[in-house]
Amino acid sequence: MARHLSVKKASEELCVTPGAVSRQLSQLESLIGAPLFQRTRQGLELMPAARLCLPRLQEGLAALRESVELIYEHTESQPLLVYAAPAFGMRWLMPRLHRFALAHPSIDVQVSTRVSPYVGRRGATQATLGLRAWTDQADVVLIFGDDRLAENAPDLHVERLIPLSITPLCHPRLLERANAMRVPEDVLEQTLLHDHRGLRYGDRSFWQSWLDAAGVSKPGGDIGPRFTHSVLAIEAAIEGVGIVATTPVLALDALRSGALVAPFDLEVALDSAYYLVSKPATYERADVTLFRRWLRAEAQLEVSRLPLGETM
Repeated sequence: MARHLSVKKASEELCVTPGAVSRQLSQLESLIGAPLFQRTRQGLELMPAARLCLPRLQEGLAALRESVELIYEHTESQPLLVYAAPAFGMRWLMPRLHRFALAHPSIDVQVSTRVSPYVGRRGATQATLGLRAWTDQADVVLIFGDDRLAENAPDLHVERLIPLSITPLCHPRLLERANAMRVPEDVLEQTLLHDHRGLRYGDRSFWQSWLDAAGVSKPGGDIGPRFTHSVLAIEAAIEGVGIVATTPVLALDALRSGALVAPFDLEVALDSAYYLVSKPATYERADVTLFRRWLRAEAQLEVSRLPLGETM
C-alpha cells in the first residue's frame, strides 16, 4: 500500500478486497498507536511513523521473499541424485527405497545405475578420475570397491557401507538330484556360474577364492558361463542353470523365499565392500545426511539378518 498509495491497487496486488486492506491497516495502526497514512485531495500520503519504519520493513519482506524462493527451489528443483552399481541398485537399494520415501516424503531421490569405473589395481588413476566425475554429477555414489577407494581419492568422502562375503548359491532342486552336493568338491560336478566381480576388481574369481578356502585343490573352478553383471549370474542360478559363487547380500529376497539356497555353511569374507562416496560439502548437506543415515541403518539391519554360516 505504501508503494501504490492506493487501497484499491494494494487490494488488487494482494488479491483481497479493499475492505480487507482497510481493516488490516486499521489493526496495524491500533497496534503501533499512530496513524500511518493520511488522506489528501491528491490521495494517500505517508505519515512520519510510516516513513520511519518503511525501509526496514521493505528489507525484511525482501529477505523473507528470498528465503521462501530458496526453499522452493531446493525442494522443487533439486532432487537428491544417487548413482548406484546396477546389481546393488536393483537387488538391494530399490526394494527398500520406499521406506526412505515414506519417512522423508519431501526429499525426491532419483536413482541412476552406472557400471563402476573402479577396477581395483588395474587402471586406478583412470578409474579415480571417473569416480570424481560421478561425484560432480551425483550427490551420492554407491559403489563396489575396497580400501583403495579412499587411498586413491583422498579429496572425497568414502564410507564403507556393507561388508561382503561369498558363498555358493543354487536352486533347491540341484540338491535333490542323484549327484547332489554333499561336500565342497561336489560343486565341480555342477555348472559353475561366474559373478564377474572377482576378476574385474581383483586377481581371482569368486569361485577360486571359495574353493581354495574350502580346501578343494582339484582344478575346474574357472570353468563355466561368465556374466558381465552379477545380477544376471544370480538370475541364472534362480532358474536352475547352475550354481553361483556370489555375495548373499544381493540375493536376500531369493534366499528368504527359498528360490535360492546355500548348500554349504562356509562363507569367505572379501576385502571388497559396497561404499558410499560423496564430495565432503555434499556429504554434510541436510538431505544427504538423512539419506546416508538411513542407508547405514538399513545396512546394519540387513547384515544382522544375513544367512551367514562359517566365515573365513
